Parts: sequence; C-alpha cells; structure tokens
Amino acid sequence: MKILVAGSGGWGTALAMVLLRNGHEVTLWSYCKEESEQLAQTRENPFLAGVTLPEELQYTAEASEVSDKDLVVFATPSFAVRTTARTIAPYLRAEAILVSVTKGIENGTGLRMSELVSQETGRTVVALSGPSHAEEVSRGIPTGVVAACEDKALAEQVQSVFMCDRLRVYTCPDVVGVELGAAHKNVIALCAGVSDGMGYGDNTKALLMTRGLAEAARLGMALGASRETFAGLAGVGDLIVTCTSMHSRNRRAGILIGQGIGVQEAMRQVGAVVEGYYAAEAAWELAQKHHVTMPITEAAYEVLYEGGDPQTVLQRLMQRQKTSEADFAEWAR
Repeated sequence: MKILVAGSGGWGTALAMVLLRNGHEVTLWSYCKEESEQLAQTRENPFLAGVTLPEELQYTAEASEVSDKDLVVFATPSFAVRTTARTIAPYLRAEAILVSVTKGIENGTGLRMSELVSQETGRTVVALSGPSHAEEVSRGIPTGVVAACEDKALAEQVQSVFMCDRLRVYTCPDVVGVELGAAHKNVIALCAGVSDGMGYGDNTKALLMTRGLAEAARLGMALGASRETFAGLAGVGDLIVTCTSMHSRNRRAGILIGQGIGVQEAMRQVGAVVEGYYAAEAAWELAQKHHVTMPITEAAYEVLYEGGDPQTVLQRLMQRQKTSEADFAEWAR
C-alpha cells in the first residue's frame, strides 16, 4: 500500500518504520518544511536517539502528497489533530483508510481523536492504541496494540497492514473504551510520577494505578464503553507501561512536579508534549458534565491547573470518606 503518516514525532516515525518493514511505500509528513528536510538529510529523529531512519522512507511537508495514498495515519500531538485533519481532508482519496494513533481528548469539546478526524473528513476512522513506547517500537522490540472500529472489516484491514512479528495487532469494536483508556492513562502516569517525585514507593503507585483504572472505566461506561476494554491492552496494558517507564514523558513530568518544580517548567524540561496535562483538563470536564466520580483526576486537575500542593492533595485523597472497593465486574458503580 501507499501510506502517509501525518506527524513526524517519535510515534509517527516509529510506526512509519514498522510499515516500511511490512513492505509498504511510506511517506512521513511534517507540518514544518524545515523539519521534513532535516529528517531527510540526517536520517535521525531527535525523539528516537540512536535509531537510523531507513533509506526507503520518504518525507514531505505538502498536504497534497496524500492524494494518491491508500492509507493515512494521524500521529500528531492531540492539540494538532484537528488542524492536521482539516489540512489534509481536501486531498484524500475516496477509498483511503484513515487511522488515528494519537492519545488524547480535545479540550472544550470532549471529543476523542478519531471523532476529530471523522468530523473533519466525514470518514470512518480506526483507532490504533496500546502499550507502545515509540523508542521501543522503532527498535523492533515486540509489543501489542488494538485496532478499534465499529466496522469490523475496516479494523481487520488495519490489523493486516500493521501486524508483523514485532507488532501484534488485535481488533476491537469498542472505540470509546480504547481511546478513553489511552487518553486517561496519561493522567494517571503523571500522577504516578508525582508520587515518585515525592519519594513514595511502589505501594502508592499501585494504588494510584488501580484506582485510576477504575476511574477511567467509570467515565468510559458513562460514555458508552464496555468495561472489559479497560482490562485489555488499551486499558491496563497501556497504563502499566506508561506509569512505570522512564520513556513516559508524563511520568517524567510528574516526577519533576513531585520534586517541587513548577508545572510549566516541568513540561519545558521534559522537552516534548506532555499529553497528560491536556487530558487532565478534558477528563475533568467530562467527569463534571456526566456526573462521574473521579477523585484522582480531580486531584490532578487541582495540581496542574489550580496550583494545588501535591502533598496536601495526596493527603486529602487518602482521607476521603470510607467506602467499599467494588469487584472487577462492578467498577462502574
């Protein structure tokens, strides 16, 4: 197939390399012409240190290059997805398959990334998500992801395009659950990093991860997702890898915040987009709108947007009113 990956950050570049290894003709699109030219000249992406980009990989900054492509992957940061889709939409082939691999929720609208692309293009979009650090995928380290779409045939087409001996792809009809799990795990990873930065241990992190997953499931079910999805790769799988790895920008930013560094300075020091920062606000807005109890998300919002002290906020979480932990099958209660 002829494929264009829109977004030349670490994740878009890593997926472009996977698709090349699978025998496809791949073009990597950058919003900035200078960035595209630099990638072509150096064959190195600063987000993938030590990885040499394949000679076969093509580069462009022209949206019109998408006009002959069979499949288009949207891999920009969440804040740029709508603009990118709008820019590319006029040039899309009628038969082109669209895939969103960005993890996030649009602030203000509460829309998921596949919804944004669909809204701007008028097409059905497949969401691809799971535990997949770009640094490892680019090196061919095995992982698994989920291709989610209500159109089973379309999900299976995307599964066939991406799947190989280093990337196992499953299908799932629950787009809502897959994308909400992907977006919300960034919020919890940021919180786990704050806990690490304050010097707390594995017990505290496990508490945040488990109860954070319960929050994601509650919100997901309020929006029509299946609770079982949150037990899969796009739920607990992605949560584990993002909360425990130093590859995670969200965890690294959280560690700095936990050490007393201001929120904006922490994100500046990470040097790349910290999706959990944006997702925390969007998830908080959705929780308010749908009357879903999400105490960890509320705590993250307080620290990130209201200047809350992490120590004080954590103590308040620990001192919440006594309750019962619902079993796995009753998370949404």
